[in-house]
Amino acid sequence: MLKNKGLTCIQTIQLTGARAKNRPIRLRCIGDKDAHTGIQYTFLAHHLKLAARTIADIDKARWQIELFFKWIKQNLKVKRFLGASKNTVLIQTEIAMCVYLLLSYIRFLNHIQPSLQQMLRLLQLNLFER
Repeated sequence: MLKNKGLTCIQTIQLTGARAKNRPIRLRCIGDKDAHTGIQYTFLAHHLKLAARTIADIDKARWQIELFFKWIKQNLKVKRFLGASKNTVLIQTEIAMCVYLLLSYIRFLNHIQPSLQQMLRLLQLNLFER
């Protein structure tokens, strides 16, 4: 095992398939073992100058962002963002999180048994009826 905080292997590989026939593609294969879970991860990177630890950390952070947005889509019902600017995405995300927190607080105060998704459905049906 490498002494660099969980890195298990660093290799340079070269793809030589049909698409890379004129110019082979060089990649780095980086193995990293998570200290907390013990899970082995393998990353492929085309950036050859960054440190292997940096590449592994960037990919782990990127994955946490992906999981966060998956959670938002599933739980806060944000299926798409209304704009592409950083400010628009932040505002829409913060509003969705405020709604989630308010529903959780109402559920906690009133000892309500239905899930948050069921509460949202009930509110959507009853709030906008005549």
